[in-house]
Amino acid sequence: MQLAKRVKSLTPSTTLAITAKAKELKSQGHDVIGLGAGEPDFNTPQHIIDAACSSMNEGHTKYTPAAGLPKLVNAIINKFKADQGIEYSSKEVIVTNGAKHGLYTLFQVILDEGDEVIIPTPYWVSYPEQVKLAMGVPVFVEGSEANSFKITPEQLSEAITDRTKAVIINSPSNPTGMLYTEEELKALGEVCLEKDVLIISDEIYEKLTYGENKHVSIAQLSPQLKEQTIIINGVSKSHSMTGWRIGYAAGNETIIKAMTNLASHSTSNPTTTAQYGAIAAYEGSQEPVEEMRKAFEERLNIIYDKLVAIPGVSCIKPQGAFYLYPNVREAAEITGYENVDAFVAALLEEAMVAVVPGSGFGTPENIRLSYATSLDVLEEAVSRINKFVENKKK
Repeated sequence: MQLAKRVKSLTPSTTLAITAKAKELKSQGHDVIGLGAGEPDFNTPQHIIDAACSSMNEGHTKYTPAAGLPKLVNAIINKFKADQGIEYSSKEVIVTNGAKHGLYTLFQVILDEGDEVIIPTPYWVSYPEQVKLAMGVPVFVEGSEANSFKITPEQLSEAITDRTKAVIINSPSNPTGMLYTEEELKALGEVCLEKDVLIISDEIYEKLTYGENKHVSIAQLSPQLKEQTIIINGVSKSHSMTGWRIGYAAGNETIIKAMTNLASHSTSNPTTTAQYGAIAAYEGSQEPVEEMRKAFEERLNIIYDKLVAIPGVSCIKPQGAFYLYPNVREAAEITGYENVDAFVAALLEEAMVAVVPGSGFGTPENIRLSYATSLDVLEEAVSRINKFVENKKK
């Protein structure tokens, strides 16, 4: 059976490959520490679980509108108004089967063959693959480590061509944990308005920021930028609901309508029970969200100093999300490995620590470590990495 060209062009997920290898070693009885997880290690808050169970017992187990339950759409609208001061109508919001599905559907409705999407590096692994699945062309712009992994307005302007349809802004970022400031977003937004480029603002980690750092949505900066922006978000990271698969998109009514039409022919609707859970997530207590955020911040502050003390490791301290993204090129060199990918493979095989190589995110000198696990496990993992480097150091 001959597969479609668009599927054959896909790059396998580096994260899933590392996870699979770690699971294989675990099944063989090895004590593997996995730091590849892209999900909180907390259970979904109880009031959300209770609301979902109640919805089933009350008979809410049938189809919903393709764009989601009106009550959930309204809860999302209220969330935007409370958190960012942005007002959307119900026709400007669609509930999707996770934020990833929101992105996928968006690319399908805005891209024709050969259309370009600007993707800053480092990037979340699915961005370029989803663009390719929509017959688009990913255009990578380097967010240099010297600039905290963020792109500049000058870089953005230079990358725009007559085929450019959109640019992706992910703040806080996966994998770097970096945030764009209000001033930086305004400058990027001016370029997009001048060049008429759609802004795709992935805000899935908005609730996870640390210290004095605060999330700012580019859509809240002006009415013009709101109209030029599609926000992608969801409850997966903020409320520890990764498996519930509830995300959403908000923005231009014409685009949202097209996404709704496509969803009606592909998924029918997001899972009904999960939608009732998401209503409780937004309408109920937000204390569990803050408790989780504080726990991540505590882990970051403890583990960061231990990580950067390892020979050959440097790292910009993250401002949000739950990832560390250190540069380990020097560590790979002093331990005798030809590149970071080889270093990562040996780290798993010999030290039983699974991390994700930065090559999967477009920056081959880095690795991604998730601190969405217990502090004891994190400290043991960093200790193993340190011993691995010290024992092999030339």
